[in-house]
Amino acid sequence: MKVLTSQQMKEIDRKTIEEIGIPGPVLMENAGLEIVRVIRASFPEIQKEKVLIVAGKGNNGGDGLVMARHLWNLGGRPKVFLLAAKQDVKGDAALNLGIADKIGVDIVEILSVEDWKKNKRELSAATLIVDAIFGTGLMNPAGGIYATAIEDINKTKAYKVAIDIPSGLSSDTFQIIGPAVKADLTVTLGAPKIGHVFPPAEDWIGELVIADISLPPFLFEDESLKLEVVEKQALMPYFKRRRRDSHKGTYGHLLILAGSLGKTGAAVMAGKAALKVGAGLVTVGTPQSCLPIVARSMMELMTEPLPETGKKTIAREALPKAVKLLPGKDAVLIGPGISTHPSTADFVLSLLPKVKCPVVIDADALNVLAGHLDVLKPLAGRAVLTPHPGEFARLLGLSVKNVLDNRLELVPQFAEKYRVYLVLKGYRTLIANPQGKVYINPTGNPGMASGGSGDVLSGMIASLIIQEKDILGATLAAVYLHGLSGDIGAGRLGERPLIAGDLIRYLPQALKMMEEIG
Repeated sequence: MKVLTSQQMKEIDRKTIEEIGIPGPVLMENAGLEIVRVIRASFPEIQKEKVLIVAGKGNNGGDGLVMARHLWNLGGRPKVFLLAAKQDVKGDAALNLGIADKIGVDIVEILSVEDWKKNKRELSAATLIVDAIFGTGLMNPAGGIYATAIEDINKTKAYKVAIDIPSGLSSDTFQIIGPAVKADLTVTLGAPKIGHVFPPAEDWIGELVIADISLPPFLFEDESLKLEVVEKQALMPYFKRRRRDSHKGTYGHLLILAGSLGKTGAAVMAGKAALKVGAGLVTVGTPQSCLPIVARSMMELMTEPLPETGKKTIAREALPKAVKLLPGKDAVLIGPGISTHPSTADFVLSLLPKVKCPVVIDADALNVLAGHLDVLKPLAGRAVLTPHPGEFARLLGLSVKNVLDNRLELVPQFAEKYRVYLVLKGYRTLIANPQGKVYINPTGNPGMASGGSGDVLSGMIASLIIQEKDILGATLAAVYLHGLSGDIGAGRLGERPLIAGDLIRYLPQALKMMEEIG
């Protein structure tokens, strides 16, 4: 499902009207009808509700006026507060204003804050308020009568429905730009916008419903639309039941280079996760003194001892042995718990150019890469980087705040510049491909914000890559499955006690859910 900016949505509307030939009034009619249908699902006797529609003079207000007419036809008696003079309403909105006026809908012109205050009693009496003030094109903070209306709407106990996006939010940013309606339900038209899916703006949306207003689906397939939410159905090919005549070689051999003194758990969790997701074979290369701990953790893991530093981390002297381990491997995962010891850093930077299969770079290996991004050039099209915001900030030489505030721009820029797949972990994890297309993962919860969760994810990504031979599809599927397992765990245990080991524990159930749907 594509996520659009206001300009992209406007262009799709234009093409629908001017090139396809669906008139604007038809789209407005479809919008109003669809919003009424959605509301009636929760309020089957909507005609008994005291409905107040607060409308602006633009197309958002026009959608609200279509709603008013249909609610009137259903036997309701909605009231409209029009935050403009009737003669200032133009175009398709004016058409629907005239119709609503003629059938008897009560429309009150509110031209000033004083007018608003005189009519506030109606606001307090309403049981359902429809926010039809602004549409998706708002760029500046709401002020004057609009700010007053928004603040007073929020103070009421009425159920609040926003058309397209709560008034006061900008559809082009997830930041709060000024006073905004805090909706219980938002019915957006055609496709979600940026403000619908990322916090903090997301917290103002309430339940989000995407309304089909008959925009031609092929208009959303334009390659220039590079942001979309991962949908479960699109991942079904990666969760097919296995063929009866398959064997362990069918599902690939993964090499994991991970662990150090005190961080053997990272290697263990990556390995366990890789096997649980279905890897045929997993070999963990780890410092020789750490090997017994890793080997005892799971009998199914194969292990290889690597030369180590005095600090019990992988030493640069491990390079020849690691290179000998590469043949026959379908992918390499490097980084969980390896430390940034100078000798270990030399090992990582020397090994990466020699890897010819897909490689997942995580955790400490990402920190080692900071300042050495040219190492990624030989890995173009084959590398998956899985940073959390702090690691990504170090790669870019920016602050974490800068990364979080500008992630929708920074993630595709980095992926395209270095020709890598980039997974920026966190709530609404972003996955970018080397062409700069960005996918938003919808699964996961705050309980997953604990040590080891990323190690589990990197193991899962590498495992699905060796099974599917499709880096992007495997990465999307792994990130979705990782979040789904966390959601199952949070549902069983709660968010606070959820730990990385629980993500592995609930992986079989998450996999079963996906296989049954597929």
